[in-house]
Amino acid sequence: MAVDASKWLSALRTKELQDKIKTAKVLCVGAGGIGCELLKTLVCTGFRNIEVVDLDTIEVSNLNRQFLFRKHHVGQSKAIIAAQVVKGFCPTASITAHHANMKESRFDVDFFRGFDLVLNGLDNLEARRHVNRLCLAAERPLVESGTAGYLGQVTVHLKGRTECFECHPKPTPKSFPICTLRNTPDRPIHTIVWAKDLLFNRLFGRPDAVSDLDDQARREDAKNASASANEGEAGVSGAAAVAAAAAAASNGPAEDPSFFLRRDGESSLEYAARVFERVYTWDIEQLCGVKELWEKRAPPKPIRIGELLPDTERAAMQAALEAAIAKGHGSASRALGLNNASQKWTPSQNAAVLLLAIAMYHDMRKEEVGSASFDKDDDLAVDFVTAASNLRSSCYGIPEQSLFDAKGMAGNIIHAIATTNAIISGLIVIEALKILAGCHDVVRNTFLNEFPPSKRLLLVQNPEPPSKTCMVCGKVTLSLKINTETATLSSLLSGVIKKRLAVNTPNLLCGGFLYEEGEGLEDDEVEAYTAMLSRTLASLPGGGLRHGSILTVQDQSQHFGVDVIIVHTEGLNEEEAPEGFVLEGDVPTAPPQEQEQDQHRQPQAQVVAAAVAAIAMMATTTPTKTRQTTAEVKEEDGVLILDEDEEEEVQGDPAALAATEVPSRKRELGEGEEVTQPQAKRPRLNAAVAIVEAVDGEDDDVILIDDD
Repeated sequence: MAVDASKWLSALRTKELQDKIKTAKVLCVGAGGIGCELLKTLVCTGFRNIEVVDLDTIEVSNLNRQFLFRKHHVGQSKAIIAAQVVKGFCPTASITAHHANMKESRFDVDFFRGFDLVLNGLDNLEARRHVNRLCLAAERPLVESGTAGYLGQVTVHLKGRTECFECHPKPTPKSFPICTLRNTPDRPIHTIVWAKDLLFNRLFGRPDAVSDLDDQARREDAKNASASANEGEAGVSGAAAVAAAAAAASNGPAEDPSFFLRRDGESSLEYAARVFERVYTWDIEQLCGVKELWEKRAPPKPIRIGELLPDTERAAMQAALEAAIAKGHGSASRALGLNNASQKWTPSQNAAVLLLAIAMYHDMRKEEVGSASFDKDDDLAVDFVTAASNLRSSCYGIPEQSLFDAKGMAGNIIHAIATTNAIISGLIVIEALKILAGCHDVVRNTFLNEFPPSKRLLLVQNPEPPSKTCMVCGKVTLSLKINTETATLSSLLSGVIKKRLAVNTPNLLCGGFLYEEGEGLEDDEVEAYTAMLSRTLASLPGGGLRHGSILTVQDQSQHFGVDVIIVHTEGLNEEEAPEGFVLEGDVPTAPPQEQEQDQHRQPQAQVVAAAVAAIAMMATTTPTKTRQTTAEVKEEDGVLILDEDEEEEVQGDPAALAATEVPSRKRELGEGEEVTQPQAKRPRLNAAVAIVEAVDGEDDDVILIDDD
């Protein structure tokens, strides 16, 4: 990419660029840490036509770095207040605010086509991917950004010229196997996730609420049941036997969910003490009885409430509860005089905070019991999670955490710094000016370093060209390893389609199977599609989704489409696939371990054979490097760090196979054939995605996400 610095610098002083700045229509997505600084910098640079979209409301914790907001703004819309404040010091600016979700249908491709620039200041990966796809569909330039503490980045994405935001894998939130959380935690994050997602929901959440951990638990229990059934016939592996024994130990008589309900005539503190004895004494003693779990590690030690809180101290808890109610305390720790959030509590203090937090929920916020959800800005919820996780950590010999550290881990908080946001917003505007000036050859990706190499605070790189293996701006076929006999359509949609692929309103098509979401569906269609959700993939209409099936995934709102090859896989490792599946970006060139075939699998097997043959035909082409999703997310001081991706040589051109024309899998019903699903009543979006030219290059990007 040629550098033409003289053209860029001379363009800055031209009246033509100044006029473009005044008339350009700019879309700012996000009005938080970066968004506030960006709006200020834009109007100070001369931009006058701006629209800003943000769903969030202002919180007290925002005020130390989002300087457009004041204390009296707390609880109001970030987008609306930011627009009002900026227009207050720049009355000539036209700023339209939308307090809305960027994924709403009104923010479609036509909406994006109405802008000259799209500038992102978002705080989550899902929304970033959605905006990236709409910018590609509308052919509008996107300037992406993110900050984390002293670190920051600005990247430029131009369709057909540079890589898009999704050309390289991004780190996803870390998942933990349910068996580790329930039986063998060995890190502070394990006990915090257990306290937040398991114990908190069990005591205060909706009884019918289903989380990712519930899905994992069902898969694990099903596997353990299968292992127990086969034990008498052919025996089970050591790991399966251990898992089955641990499940049996943790599902004793007291596992009845009604045990965790408060009984008639039981005081709130008596109820809290009963929960304590169950969780930290009875449960731990049962796990200690599973000798196989502790062959290579020390067993946990049960703790008893009488040892931590003698009768005299427990009697004083009633007085503390009454004082908290009288004074309207919202925090159990502060009600006990524990005001230093950075100081770790003793085991006795953890027990006192836990009991008081449970009692305060039942006596002061009893209308929330049965419907509460964890909120990092809820002091009482954070008190409960901190105390509960620290007590569990003491059982397992894991280091306890302070209230401040536990809140950051439970809320996935990456602490932001105002000066970092200011620097990044300035860099965003510089790249926006280059785009408006037509100097596309000099746009740059810029990274802000905490410990700069060679005393250079900013690391500047040329944007990479588009990747032809990208599932969004290129054309690539994904492969999904999943147990089609146990996984349901509901879990496929929530875990793979919507979560991992960030699809907003999915349309799924495979042979005689069709599933749709979105506007325009009739009542009978919605009813029929809803009835499919509980069915396993293998039992879906049209022969089901089985080994070798090619599932076409489309999203009309994003103008996005991708093909997914189903690879039926049994016995997925919980450590490697805690979500119950493995999604890979390359077409598998070798068949999986042979499994029992039946008559329903023959057509799909032929499709896979054709794909393998196509790869073999390309074996004489030049080897190319493709990236595998082998990144590991590590935690250091609250900052997520993405390890450098590994590369391996792959023969052939993966995009060429994806571009090969695939025959239509729609078919007409034969005479007398039963209709197993509603007929399509709307035109389908063509799944084809344009292939763009790509060259090899190193990827040093680190995804840094602002916590606003």
